[in-house]
Amino acid sequence: MFTGIVEELGEVVAKEDLADAARFTVRGALVTSDAGHGDSIAVNGVCLTVVDILDGDSFTADVMAETLDRSSLGALSVGSKVNLERAAALNSRLGGHLVQGHVDATGTVVNRAPSENWEVVRISLPASISRYVVEKGSITVDGVSLTVSSLGADADGEYFEISLIPTTLEMTTLGAAVVGTPVNLEVDVIAKYVERLQTAGR
Repeated sequence: MFTGIVEELGEVVAKEDLADAARFTVRGALVTSDAGHGDSIAVNGVCLTVVDILDGDSFTADVMAETLDRSSLGALSVGSKVNLERAAALNSRLGGHLVQGHVDATGTVVNRAPSENWEVVRISLPASISRYVVEKGSITVDGVSLTVSSLGADADGEYFEISLIPTTLEMTTLGAAVVGTPVNLEVDVIAKYVERLQTAGR
């Protein structure tokens, strides 16, 4: 379980393509400082399991083909920057919201509107998850816990907007995500459970 508060901006330093998977080596001195084999680290919002710790500042993780196909991790290459977060401890503050690290869908950055003190980013909203997204509700974008500032639709389909403060722009990959960039989306898990309970037995 994670909170969507990115701890570190890491970098993919190696990628090994396997028959039905890929092995990534990611540099992130902070998140590896107390990590060990089998620990969970969120990479762009995807919960990955640490295989090895290398040189004290990098870790390797295996990513199966399904995850590569259903998330934006398949588009990563050596040199790609990634958002990193260690699993939350039970005694830690919940600075964001409950995040599982399970990607529900991918969206695409479709517009950026900068202003003096923040930037509004518009992201396409897949129909498969649109019912879970509400204005002023929480959504995770590439592992970042954010508040939905508005919802809308145009000729290309539904979208949502998020307002990014300077800290988020500087400390996460969202600051450099140009129009056309794919992003991982995870909706509020509570909404999914409520829907399931309401429809159970019908």
